[in-house]
Amino acid sequence: MKLSIIIPCKNEEGNVSNLYEVISKVLGKKKYEIIFIDDGSKDNTLNELKKLYEKDMQHIKVLSFSRNFMKEAAIIAGLEASSGEYTCIIDGDLQQNPKYLIDMMDFLDDNSEYDEVAMVMSKRTAESKFMSFCKNMFYKTMNKLCEINLENAASDFRMFRKNVKEALISLSERNRFSKGLFSWIGFNIKYMPYDVEPRNSGNSSFGFKASLNYAINGIIAFSDKPLKLGISLGILSVISSFIYLITIIVLMLCSGFEMTAVHALIILILFLFGILFILLGIIGKYLGTINYEVRKRPLYIVREKLGFDNETIL
Repeated sequence: MKLSIIIPCKNEEGNVSNLYEVISKVLGKKKYEIIFIDDGSKDNTLNELKKLYEKDMQHIKVLSFSRNFMKEAAIIAGLEASSGEYTCIIDGDLQQNPKYLIDMMDFLDDNSEYDEVAMVMSKRTAESKFMSFCKNMFYKTMNKLCEINLENAASDFRMFRKNVKEALISLSERNRFSKGLFSWIGFNIKYMPYDVEPRNSGNSSFGFKASLNYAINGIIAFSDKPLKLGISLGILSVISSFIYLITIIVLMLCSGFEMTAVHALIILILFLFGILFILLGIIGKYLGTINYEVRKRPLYIVREKLGFDNETIL
């Protein structure tokens, strides 16, 4: 098998058939498999995938989760189920045009020193300026806080060799952040630009709230600097308290300023409690992540599978 294509799907009933047709046309007679992961869709996505499987059992495989386990779980499920010399991850909404598959494959064929091709968005026409700004700030923040380097606007749309796939599968953590994991494992990566196409059908399930949670999980997974931030804030709080005290004394001596002890105490308590709550929130987030890791629950549960043998895929 030359190429395995992993496609996470959530509520993509209007896209999967078109995506299949485009991939089939692009790849032609090349040896490939398409692994669709139905990530707890609430629409008719699974039925559409079953139709595709019945239409082309040679190339189509389907994993259907028992509920929505999120994209990261769908990616690792696809990796564990894939068998190709090369593996590619692509979204199911046709915003990532399959025409780039040939360019990625040809590059890996011609450049053995590279292990991976990652596609970088040349422009974000489908996003608001606010979302683009937030994502740019996220990449800058990640690169400053974490001991990894994330290419700005690099997507999960990428193709890689078996050694990269095996390295990703070997990572046992449950709180997965794929962009960070791809960077952390190393290997030689070629970045290629691509144009984001308009969404073919439906609405994206990855809005601002989901993006924010994804960003927070990424920072928590790859940086302990938020914990160290508590020390800096504590020192800053003590220094601010001394400055505040000195300022009040100077004002009272020079201008006759009057401030009661009650007013000063209220301001001080509010300030210190604000710092305390920030620190407790950071500690709570880390404790939550630790709790999630030690439970060692499976990343996903397969309810139904098509095109695979009877071996368990977990």
